[in-house]
Amino acid sequence: MAKKSSDNELVSNRKAYHDYEILDTYEAGMSLLGTEVKSLREHAGSLKDSYIQIIKGEMVLKNCHISHYSHGNIHNHPERRERKLLLHRSEINKLFRQVQEKGVTLIPLSIYLRKGRIKLKLASAKGKKLFEKRESLKAKEHKREIQKILKGDH
Repeated sequence: MAKKSSDNELVSNRKAYHDYEILDTYEAGMSLLGTEVKSLREHAGSLKDSYIQIIKGEMVLKNCHISHYSHGNIHNHPERRERKLLLHRSEINKLFRQVQEKGVTLIPLSIYLRKGRIKLKLASAKGKKLFEKRESLKAKEHKREIQKILKGDH
């Protein structure tokens, strides 16, 4: 059996690219319980409505839903608990300075496996206004039409 690639996406926040203008992306480790890891490996999680805060110099993922592990028992984890993110101090300080700017927020983009470890891809982002969302959809549609014409599938 062939081995899959080293980056294996488990959960993604697909609306993030639509709702936000991504400024920078970072990779962070996550402090998880055993049943959370097993549940994520079954792709049983959601980043919808989740966000990241810096509290007392530590990064915390809030409102992230990781379902109960299917074969768990009474020691299963709470589904929406706060999870600590693991980054270097210099990265946390840089992100803290960015968040101080007006309109910049930290959002999770995806949770994936890298070399057997669960990682979180996060981004500093600015929220898009409604007209910006419409413009980006029009640009994407226009690009898709051009690709179709170039391929000759019109």
